[in-house]
Amino acid sequence: MSPIAVLVGPPGAGKTTIGRLLARSLDVGFRDTDLDIESNAGMSVTDIFVSLGEPAFRHQEQEAVATALKEHSGVLALGGGAVLNAETRSLLKNEFVVWLDVDIAHAAQRVGMNTARPLLLGNVRSTLMKLMDDRAPLYQSVAKLKISTGDKLPRIIVDEIKAALAR
Repeated sequence: MSPIAVLVGPPGAGKTTIGRLLARSLDVGFRDTDLDIESNAGMSVTDIFVSLGEPAFRHQEQEAVATALKEHSGVLALGGGAVLNAETRSLLKNEFVVWLDVDIAHAAQRVGMNTARPLLLGNVRSTLMKLMDDRAPLYQSVAKLKISTGDKLPRIIVDEIKAALAR
C-alpha cells in the first residue's frame, strides 16, 4: 500500500487544506502526520517541542511518516520539517511527492503572526525565510511535482495535482 500523493512544503504552503480537498476530489482518505503524532503522544506538536524538545519530536515524526507511508493509500500531508530526516527522504523516493511551494508573503499571512507553530515563534517572517531557504533543496530532492501555491485558488492547485497524477 502506498499513498496516491504525499504533500510536502513549508508552513503556510497549504498542505492540509490542499490535502483535504484533493482527497475529497479523488474520493480517498486524507491523513496528516502532525495529527498522527499529536494523537499518539496525547499532546500538541507545540507541547511536544516545549516538553520533550525538537529531537524527540523529529524522532516521533520519522516514525509517523514511515507508518503512514505503509498504511495509508489516500492523500498524505507531512509536517514541514519531515524532509529534514534522511531516512524519511529515502522512503519518499518511490512516492508521488508534491512540493507545495509558497512565497514568504503568503506563508507569513497564512500562518499568522501569533502562531502556535513552535519553530515560528518570534520573528515569523525571518524564521520562515530561513526555514524555506534551508529546506528548499530537501523538498526539491523528493518532489516529483512542484506547485507554487501563492495566489492560486485551492481548487486550481488540486486540478494541477490531479492532472499530474493522470499522466
